[in-house]
Amino acid sequence: MFTKKSKSDNDETISASASIIGAGNIITGDIESNGDIRVDGTIKGNIYGKAKVLVGPSGLVEGSMYCNEADISGTICGNITSTGLLVLKGNASVAGDIQTAKLFIEPTVSFNGQCHMGANILELKHDMPMAVNE
Repeated sequence: MFTKKSKSDNDETISASASIIGAGNIITGDIESNGDIRVDGTIKGNIYGKAKVLVGPSGLVEGSMYCNEADISGTICGNITSTGLLVLKGNASVAGDIQTAKLFIEPTVSFNGQCHMGANILELKHDMPMAVNE
């Protein structure tokens, strides 16, 4: 009668203090964040996130992403480096290379690039590039 939702039923949860780029918004330049980031608009630049990056179905990132975990349903035109779990789902489209420790891809996803995964990605944690302040 009453069922408890499992963690996997609520994959798109991000923290209450997340930075949100809403649909219709366009940001040009790199983003660096210690917290979660949700992208439903457009980012023309790189994302340097130390937590989870979620790109919604209407989200577009024209640049590379460096993060701990990522949940992608939108479009990425650039490379993705994730030190944790990378989830590509729905009608997500990725045109770029992927480096991740763990990967989950749904059959409806479009991915064009190379994928490197496994324990070697953990070495990137210390070498993760950060945004340059000008």
